[in-house]
Amino acid sequence: MPITSTDRILVTGGAGFLGSFVIEKLKARGYNDIIVPRRREYDLTRENDVQRLYADHRPAVVLHLAAEVGGIGANRDNPGRFFYANAAMGLHLIEGARTAKLKKFVQVGTICAYPNLTPVPFQESELWNGYPEITNAPYGVAKKALLVMCQAYRQQYGLNAVYLLPVNLYGPRDNFDLHSSHVIPALIRKCIEARDRGDKTITAWGTGSASREFLYAEDCAEGLVRAMEKYDSPEPMNLGSGREISIRDLTVLIAKLCRFQGEIVWDASKPDGQPRRCLDVSRAREQLGFVAGTPLETGLAKTIEWYESHRAIKT
Repeated sequence: MPITSTDRILVTGGAGFLGSFVIEKLKARGYNDIIVPRRREYDLTRENDVQRLYADHRPAVVLHLAAEVGGIGANRDNPGRFFYANAAMGLHLIEGARTAKLKKFVQVGTICAYPNLTPVPFQESELWNGYPEITNAPYGVAKKALLVMCQAYRQQYGLNAVYLLPVNLYGPRDNFDLHSSHVIPALIRKCIEARDRGDKTITAWGTGSASREFLYAEDCAEGLVRAMEKYDSPEPMNLGSGREISIRDLTVLIAKLCRFQGEIVWDASKPDGQPRRCLDVSRAREQLGFVAGTPLETGLAKTIEWYESHRAIKT
């Protein structure tokens, strides 16, 4: 059944970083019956709360964006919690989607699900050819299990569940906490605070040799909404920009954009994480006509500008 503008759409994580952009994209397309559950009302790790959520709101479509997630440090400190919370939320929501007979369930996965040494660029067919990078494996495995559940529920129950794999996200409204944030917001905050204090150096984790691909959050939101509208396959789909950059080059670029002129010191005692990440984005281009529209330098400049204007609140 096609999705219409009158369908009720429930967006878990809709008040969060990526979710806020998804809500804007939905409203711009004329979807006005949107539900954003809050954790104080519904703890999605609890089966009874999820059943109550479906009963209270009776959505036609669910976009499941909610996750407990962080950078390398947060994953290292919370492996059990990250596995449990992400697996439990997905299990309860997908089962609820089946019993509620939804038109569509969109599960957002993670790039961390890919094997540690996946050939670059990562193709969706490589997902099962090895174990994820150890520092974020519990999170990645929990999310990957939900792909299997989506496929199994499609096969047995006819649930139209699709699974998307966004690459590392960044942009305005991100989490800039130095302990729990991802690499881009952490580096932006470090560079700006060091610049303002007049520090001569900043310390960055690892050796800088690892590489990553980054996708501007607003671009990702566009891809997710297009998938909600157009994608009906059991096969997972990558969402990314297709551009790879080393952490060392990224750090130099961020320092330049933040106007930090000091030295970057690399702490090799800290982990680099997965050696390389760069996606094959041909499936999204061919199936959705999706191409990321924001160059990295442009997106970084917008993110830095946002943080500069909001950091009094954020810190």
